[in-house]
Amino acid sequence: MNQMFLSSWNNGDSSVPPSYVQLPENRPGKVLSSSHEAIPVIDLGGGDRAHITQQILKASEEYGFFQVINHGVSQDLMDQTLNIFKEFHAMPPQDKVNECSKDPEGSFKIYTSGENYKKISIHFWKDSLVHPCPPSGENLHYWPQKPSNYREIVGSYTREMNKLSLEILEIMCEGLGLEARYFCGELSENPSVASHIYPPCPEPSLTLGVSRHRDPTIITILLQDKEVEGLQVLKNGEWIGVYPIPNAFVVNIGLLLQIISNGRLVGVEHRAVTNSRIARTSVVYFVYPSFESIIEPAQALIKGNNTQPIYKSITCREFRTNFYQKGPKVRVLR
Repeated sequence: MNQMFLSSWNNGDSSVPPSYVQLPENRPGKVLSSSHEAIPVIDLGGGDRAHITQQILKASEEYGFFQVINHGVSQDLMDQTLNIFKEFHAMPPQDKVNECSKDPEGSFKIYTSGENYKKISIHFWKDSLVHPCPPSGENLHYWPQKPSNYREIVGSYTREMNKLSLEILEIMCEGLGLEARYFCGELSENPSVASHIYPPCPEPSLTLGVSRHRDPTIITILLQDKEVEGLQVLKNGEWIGVYPIPNAFVVNIGLLLQIISNGRLVGVEHRAVTNSRIARTSVVYFVYPSFESIIEPAQALIKGNNTQPIYKSITCREFRTNFYQKGPKVRVLR
């Protein structure tokens, strides 16, 4: 192993190692509480479809984020999923490495701080597990076998996430004026699942779990740990804390959807902070297109509204390469 995982060597020391101390301008600083300005909460099971559509579009335009309740995923499966990832992160380091070393393509990753640990001088206070989870289930034999019911639980969870993501995207299509199944097929066929653990940090004011960034996805669906805050969203130059709501998911707009909507829906910067009391675990479902799919403003939005495209066409592979090379400094091509 190139480095020990943070959750393995962090034993409640009283100080943060120098390599985890963020530059002063990047430290958490002042944050608006979730009670001051809350991310919109949308009831997917409540009432008029047109009203739900209007709420989702408004939240996507103004915040780039919203939470959904009554989404059809059972509380039991949500709890099982969080718990199985907590069990995974609690395993011995070598076991975690072994469970993520089966795929010859190297698409299963376990790391601390970030994938480019050796290339960056300032690190982030988290460990991460990431792997593909295509609806076809074609790479299931590469998934971790420890903990013993990982494949069963995470498989059930990601299938539910596939259904939920397509339902949300269909509602967005209705609001945008696109064909209902616009995002079915290649624009959503390459999803991945990630789990992050943010151990207790002795000096949270000096660190970050994840730096400010926007997602290179169509949409992202986040399952937050119960009653443990950490996600923050940037709006009008201020950071807003996103409080975990029981049995809710956080949904955010990715940069690829921003391009497809020709800028109407926005991918917004967000980050994760640490705390000194308790470990926080999150589970993230990323909706990605196939690598060779063309990402460009939807023709129906251009022709139907008689407007000019404000973004250039680009393959998903080219966009993701550009994104991961530039990180937080990435700019959507215009």
